[in-house]
Amino acid sequence: MAIIIDKDTKTIVQGITGKNASLHTKFMLEYGTKIVGGVTPGKGGQVVEKIEVYDTVHQCLEVHPDVAVSSIWVPPRFAKDAILEAVDAGIKTIIVITECIPIHDMLYARLKAKEKDIVVIGGNTPGVISPGKALVGMLPKITFKPGRIGTVARSGAVTYYLANSLNLAGFGESTSVGLGGDPILGANYEDILRLFENDPETDAVVMAGEIGGVYEELAAPFIEHMSKPVIAFITGKTAPQGKRLGHAGAIIEGNMGTAHSKIEALKKHGAILAETLSEIPILVKKALEGENKGKKA
Repeated sequence: MAIIIDKDTKTIVQGITGKNASLHTKFMLEYGTKIVGGVTPGKGGQVVEKIEVYDTVHQCLEVHPDVAVSSIWVPPRFAKDAILEAVDAGIKTIIVITECIPIHDMLYARLKAKEKDIVVIGGNTPGVISPGKALVGMLPKITFKPGRIGTVARSGAVTYYLANSLNLAGFGESTSVGLGGDPILGANYEDILRLFENDPETDAVVMAGEIGGVYEELAAPFIEHMSKPVIAFITGKTAPQGKRLGHAGAIIEGNMGTAHSKIEALKKHGAILAETLSEIPILVKKALEGENKGKKA
């Protein structure tokens, strides 16, 4: 079944005529993603990879009313309008590849999406993949294989590493989700954990967090109520206060967002903490074999 996208999910690409969007549209189509239309204002009538381009999302949906996902590849200054256009059209999941979206723009777009119960993933997400079924974004297909472990991380590189480590240990992924590296995100860890908890094709979840922000702490209480084991890893344990890592959101401010505060919150609420990335597959195996039954931490 997977979460967010599967082999039957109809998808559109906003900003499809851009260089990166058109290239990755090709890759997504080759993977089997059902892309039914593209949108670029003023470019209606063009064709990209045999996909019809429309001027607006509404025009696209008049022809393809059952679109469930939009991926957004427009420049940062246009991202808010693109998200709001998809929200107004009623598309239920919006995957925002665009990075460095102005903070106020993203706050406003996220608010409007939540008012309509629409899931926004990103900005600055590498995308979402349900291996063997569908790919939306720029995740490298070679890194993923079908399986029953869900993964969620902010970092694209960590997402690839998680999948590769699981694959080498004989596991695979039901769905891998990149939350995104911008400081203000649409969906958070808890949103994705809820989807995995309700997915019959996911047996366990691996979440990788990083210093900065409070998304991991906010998700921690939900883990306590999950029936599936959650293996967690936090990067940046040795980063000094004020040190910025690769993501705009990966910076420690005061006592909030430290690796220690995240690890303690996750442990308190039942996550299984990995000390290193290489330890994750070992902990997944133990959890699925029942060695952590009744004591997730």
